[in-house]
Order: sequence, then structure tokens, then C-alpha cells
Amino acid sequence: MYRTNTCGELRLEDAGKFVTLAGWVQKVRNMGGMTFIDLRDRYGITQLVFNEETDASLCERANKLGREFVIQVKGTVRERSGKNAHLATGEIEVAVSELNVLNASLTPPFTIEDESDGGDDIRMKYRYLDLRRNVVRKNLEIRHRMAFETRRYLSEAGFLEVETPVLVNSTPEGARDFVVPSRMNPGQFYALPQSPQTLKQLLMVSGFDRYFQIVKCFRDEDLRADRQPEFTQIDCEMSFVEQEDVLQTFEGMTKCLFKTIRGITFSEDFPRMTWRDAMKYYGSDKPDIRFGMKFVELMDLMKGCGFAVFDNAEYIGGICAKGAATYTRKQIDSLTDFVKRPQIGAKGLVYARVEADGSVKSSVDKFYSVETLLKMKDAFDARPGDLILILSGDHADRTRRQLNELRLEMGNQLGLRNKDTFACLWVIDFPLLEWDEETRRYYAMHHPFTSPKPEDIPLLDSNPGEVRANAYDLVINGVEIGGGSIRIHDSLLQNRMFRLLGFTEERAQAQFGFLMNAFRYGAPPHGGIAFGLDRFVSLFTGLDSIRDCIAFPKNNSGRDVMLDAPSALEDAQLKELNIKVDAVKQHHDQD
Repeated sequence: MYRTNTCGELRLEDAGKFVTLAGWVQKVRNMGGMTFIDLRDRYGITQLVFNEETDASLCERANKLGREFVIQVKGTVRERSGKNAHLATGEIEVAVSELNVLNASLTPPFTIEDESDGGDDIRMKYRYLDLRRNVVRKNLEIRHRMAFETRRYLSEAGFLEVETPVLVNSTPEGARDFVVPSRMNPGQFYALPQSPQTLKQLLMVSGFDRYFQIVKCFRDEDLRADRQPEFTQIDCEMSFVEQEDVLQTFEGMTKCLFKTIRGITFSEDFPRMTWRDAMKYYGSDKPDIRFGMKFVELMDLMKGCGFAVFDNAEYIGGICAKGAATYTRKQIDSLTDFVKRPQIGAKGLVYARVEADGSVKSSVDKFYSVETLLKMKDAFDARPGDLILILSGDHADRTRRQLNELRLEMGNQLGLRNKDTFACLWVIDFPLLEWDEETRRYYAMHHPFTSPKPEDIPLLDSNPGEVRANAYDLVINGVEIGGGSIRIHDSLLQNRMFRLLGFTEERAQAQFGFLMNAFRYGAPPHGGIAFGLDRFVSLFTGLDSIRDCIAFPKNNSGRDVMLDAPSALEDAQLKELNIKVDAVKQHHDQD
């Protein structure tokens, strides 16, 4: 056999054993008459020792090995003289008596170390080498454990894992689909699923009252650190449930994952916050509640005092950064530049310091009386040493979003967003619909199958913008980890929803007739949720991007630089698929 042990399992109690190891050469150190090699596999590193006095030819062969050579060695485990407390195997070494080179290696284009000298592009091109690094491998090990524990928890809770098709019909609403031409049906296309949404609802109609699937989904959208064109969901659906049943079930799953993977116990229920309060106090539907700095609105207090910027504003609001009154003018100018960045878009920043004697020193002192500034301090419950930061604007929602960016930046600067601290939150009562000024119509905020709150159904005709959805998101540390809703299970209400969204009867039937027809055969009340596994893993591993918890990710342009995909098809393939490509545009895109 190639090995009797892995490179991570031998310990001092194994001293004297004759073993066979196999793996990759991490490092070769020639120390004169002795040569030391660090041998690495998935499980760890073991130090190998070659002694020139014992076997000169063997030692000479060892000195010729290069990084990432694949080798097999046989030898005796012994206690290591210079122990390495940073290695699990740091108390032993193997005195090698036989060496077999299984495969030579070119010199890798970057170092296979935790701190590599390879940039993102080169590491993605040689991803199979990047995956040998401990830090990347450990991320995938955690991903495996999370998927395993998810399956165990849901299976024990009575859920069945059911696979749904990857080739489905296109639904133009929402994000763009990836489409696949059908050779046997010329001129027609499949779509890759953005979500198994309608299929899991059909499973509820079929009587599979508890379904889950760890499933690949696809969206052709612009990429960010937390987005990939293909991603993995923990997709779940339940029958005969209300919102509370879903929240309890998947709060339990989340607590189980924290306990088994991170050793963190949440003894209290996750707090809940309405969407309106999240937007009012944090300017975000996924607030990071690891720290305070809730927004305080100041329109009643600060308008009408002669400061034109505030007098003409629709919204004035601020945050209080505890203990930050020591910020210098240079630091405050830097914050001002931060909020004025194009991607944030604020026009400026007003600040006020609470001095040691309780007085307030502000950048707009001359416009406000001492009494007004003290009232402002009281509105924030500010104390000596605190710094108040205020933004204003002519659009309340936009200004709140800008203030949210400032709040998060202050949280970062003050060290309040520690990656080893976790705060979980359910955001509930989202709007069912959102109005688009450009197209002059309503769109579903989640998807058209989300149920309205029963008490809000009468508003569908009179005031649809005020209808709340029976929807919920799980937010952890300011990241939306999962979201779902109670679904519409009544075909009449579903048709009403389609009309409100501007669907003609023909279009609704063409796209979703299979679901509407199924509802006529007895659809149970049902609801569900989907978690982004990639985001969940990146949260647990402390990553800023989901790429390093995916084995073979795409880059920011949606390309796989290792496989060189996407790529052009040969003319014969295009002809077989009945597709013509604009050759000029194709050449331009490749350039």
C-alpha cells in the first residue's frame, strides 16, 4: 500500500514504529550531513530525516527533490530533538530508509503556504495548487461539516432530501437566467434554475410535507464579494405551517450549526425586527446589531434654525460613536471624504463633540443655540467623550442608506465588528411589493408566490404599497444568510397577485400554469426558506469573500480562468444547436 499513516496522525507514542507515508514535498532543508523534508498531505505535515552517514546515496536523492514532488517514504518514527509546538506532529520525525518518487513536479508559480506570494489571478488560474494550501483546504472542510450537520439536523426533523431538475423553464422576472439551447427542440431554450422555488412548492402539493435540498443555483448578474454566477443553497419547504413554525425550525438549525461547528451556544431566542424599524434605525434591511449607533432623527430639532443645508433637507439623522470625541480634524475630514464617495453619495458631514464638561462643540455652532445643541446631545443619550455624526439629504431612504455606510465604517474603525463575535437577527414584515418609477408598476419584493399578511389582503386593491409580506430574513453580522416566506397556496389569490404585478392571464398561464393547475388539486398551506451555504461558510470562516469557500470559483468577470470558460463554440456545434453568433461582437468581447 502507498501509506500506513497520514502525515497528520503520528505522535510521540508512535516512536519506534516502522511506517510508510506518501504526500507532497513542502520544503527541503539541506543541513550539511543531514537533510530535512516537510512532507504534506491533506491531514498535516511530518518531518522526514535523511542522514548522509547512514545512507549517502539516499540523502543525495533527497537533496534533488523539488517543491511539490509526490513521494513515498518508509522509515522509523522517532522523537524529534528540536520540537515544533506549532505542528500537531511536532514532537516526532521519521528517519527515512527508503524513498520512492511517485511523480516529479514543476516549480509551482506561487508558494503553497498559508501566506502565499500568489495574487488572486494566478491562484485562480492554478486553483488545484491553491487548494493544497491549509487555509483554503480548511475552509472546504468546514463547508463539508456544515453540509453534513445540516443534512443530519433536517433528516432528524423529518425532512426528505429531494433533487429537482437543473434544466427548467425561463422566468424573466427578477435576475437574468443562464439559458441552455435545446438541440432536439430547435429555437427553444432551457434555463438553469435561480432557485427550485416552484418545484419545491409542487412537492408540497405532492404531499412531501418537509423537503430540503443542498442545491446549485444560477444567476446571470453582476458579481460582488458575496456573489457568484453559480452558488449553493440550503433549500427548504414545509407544509401545514405558519411563519412561527418556520422561524423556530430554522433558528434551531442555525443554533445547531453554531454549536457543532464553532462551539458557540445561543441560549436566547434570536431577536426580531420589522423591516420598517430596520430601515428607520439602521438604513438597511440587514443591519449589523453587534454594536449600537442606532439612527436618531433630528428633523423637528434641527430644521428652521438658519442652517440652509438642514432647513432644505427632507431627512436629518445621525449616529453617536461612543468614546470617539478624540477624533482629530484630519480623521473627521477623512470620514467626510468617505461619505462623499460616488458609491455613497452624501454631500457632506456635520459633527458634534461632547466635551468633558458636558458641553457640545459642533461644526455648525454658529447656527444653533447652546440649548438646541444640548437637546441634540440628549436625543442621542450622548455622554462626555462621545462623537455625534449627522447626515442630511433631500431623499429620506437614500440618506438613511448613506448613514448606514457611515455607521458600518465607524463600527470598523472602532473595532466593533469582530469576526469572532456573532449577532443573529430575524427581519420580518417586509413590504410585499415595491414600486418602480421607470416602468410605473409594482414588482414583487421577494417573488410572486410570497403570501401577504392575512390582515393586509384587503389593502391589495386600495393601497398595495402598504401590504406587508409574510416574509422573513435571517441576518447574521449584517449579512443576509437566509430568506423565505409563507407562500400563496390559493389559486384565486395567486391570480390576483399576478394581475397586480402586471401579468396578463395568458402570460401567467404560459409561465406558471403548471403551478396554478397543481393548486386546483389541493395545495396545503406551506412556506419555506433558503440559506446561502457559501455565505454561511464564509461567515463561519471569517472570510470577506465567498470565493475561498468554493472549490472552483469564478472571478469578478464571471470567468473560470483555470478552465478558460466561458469560451466560443465550434461552428459545427453552433449549427447543430441552430444558433448563429454575431461574429463581430464575439470578436470584440474576446478582445
